[in-house]
Amino acid sequence: MTTESVWMTPAALERLEAELAELSRPGRTLTDTEQARATELRAMVRNAEVGLKPDDGLVEPGMRITVRFDDDAEPTSFLLGSRELADLDDSVDLDVYSPTSPLGSAITGRYVGDAVTYQAPNRAVQVTVLEAVPFG
Repeated sequence: MTTESVWMTPAALERLEAELAELSRPGRTLTDTEQARATELRAMVRNAEVGLKPDDGLVEPGMRITVRFDDDAEPTSFLLGSRELADLDDSVDLDVYSPTSPLGSAITGRYVGDAVTYQAPNRAVQVTVLEAVPFG
């Protein structure tokens, strides 16, 4: 069984490990819900990808991305990653877009300078990747 890695900050990994340690305390009897959470935590910790990504202009989770929507003069910056995991780290001080969102899916794997059109819920949107730098 192959599971895809999940990028997270070191602080997010520490919080997940602490929650797992609490659930795994010797002598503790877990409810079904807690057992399911412990299983989920083990998988996330096992598949955690922590640390800086290479500064190569590739758009991927763990990068601070700046884009310009063609209908907006102001660029928009955000972290490409899991909102749930980013919420575990108080140092994340910008919006977080999921790689599986329409925008995230459209730009993941692209490079700085690439322009792409994707389908938003109500219209087609064109966006240009201006910057992709490691978050941290």
